[in-house]
Amino acid sequence: MDVNDFYFKLGLKTEPIIDDTTLRDGIQMPGLAVGPTDAAKIAQLLSEVGVERIEIFHYQEPDKKAAKLIQDLNLDMRVAGWCRAVKEDIDSALQCGFNEVGISHPVSDIHFRAKWPERTRDAILANLVEVVEYAAKTHGLRVFVHGEDSTRAEWDFEKKLVNAVAQAGAECYRVCDTVGIGLSDTDAALPSGIPAKVCAIKKETEIETIEIHAHDDFGNAVENTMAAIRAASGVWDKIYASTTFLGIGERAGNAETEKTLLNLCLHYGVKKFKAKTAKLKETADFIGKATGYVVPPNKAIVGDYGFAHESGIHTHGVLNNPWTYEPYPPELVGNVRRLTIGKQSGKGIIKHKIMEITGKSPNEQTLRTVVEKVKEIYANGRRASLKEEEFKKILRTLELLRE
Repeated sequence: MDVNDFYFKLGLKTEPIIDDTTLRDGIQMPGLAVGPTDAAKIAQLLSEVGVERIEIFHYQEPDKKAAKLIQDLNLDMRVAGWCRAVKEDIDSALQCGFNEVGISHPVSDIHFRAKWPERTRDAILANLVEVVEYAAKTHGLRVFVHGEDSTRAEWDFEKKLVNAVAQAGAECYRVCDTVGIGLSDTDAALPSGIPAKVCAIKKETEIETIEIHAHDDFGNAVENTMAAIRAASGVWDKIYASTTFLGIGERAGNAETEKTLLNLCLHYGVKKFKAKTAKLKETADFIGKATGYVVPPNKAIVGDYGFAHESGIHTHGVLNNPWTYEPYPPELVGNVRRLTIGKQSGKGIIKHKIMEITGKSPNEQTLRTVVEKVKEIYANGRRASLKEEEFKKILRTLELLRE
């Protein structure tokens, strides 16, 4: 069987581009940090899985060193410096050798009143336009403008802002669902309706391209990212998806790079990702190790238990045909199948493990004895799966294994 037998390729009339922000938004997650050498390795891995643009910090010395190491790799991937709407940040990006920047700036009254209560909307917008012109026209940088809190912004003003930054030289406008309240429903109105926002920006502004940056406060970041991509189909020539690997980031995090990429590959037939998914697990493991993030074992696609089977029904099915309980082969994403012994395990998996370890098929009495030994362990309050060595110890006790 081929994995493609089970996926109806919906198709897209837009080009989705993964714009990974693991090395910016991702490492803003409390407790995480990454050194320059590891940051460069992360950038290399991201390039290998199909990411075409990343954004990074560049303010502290370790950030500047990381930026240089990444650029020295000459990866087939664009690297942008993340900036606030101040000229000093643009100067810092220029000193680091970036060819493009992302300028983050609020667009909602909630943020305006909290951050600049004494300033008018027009004054706030004038400052943003000045900085965009400084980056784009004075210094020739490619500029993305990140509309912070777009999904709570008053549309008439946001539309004015998007047109103003487009005229000032910005290439792309990022819709930021900053607190994750965006809705994927096509009937959801502005400002929180993601499809409505994607279409309105195309219809009512002059910006060249669009991007979606979704947070996961409601658990909808991937859904909203995919909704934006679907809405862009037939409307925009291309759309950027701003994501982080493993979904790391502020508060509940962001849309996962690996989930977005695999959905695009399998459900929408985006061919450019087809040969690159095998490094997803390796990339996740390295990012976890490098940043100090513990990857949940049941994390979809890249978790250690993503293809683990323990209960009798599941292991019996998988032993006969992996397709019974796996939507795609683990090798597709660089993961591995794990058959474990635990409280819910039946004779089938225990027999399989005995044969795997000893190379011999046990008789019925021996099998019953091993099953009883396993049940005794769990009857005494054990919760975790048995480690390989623990199961081998049972086999040694019964003289089924001699080492």
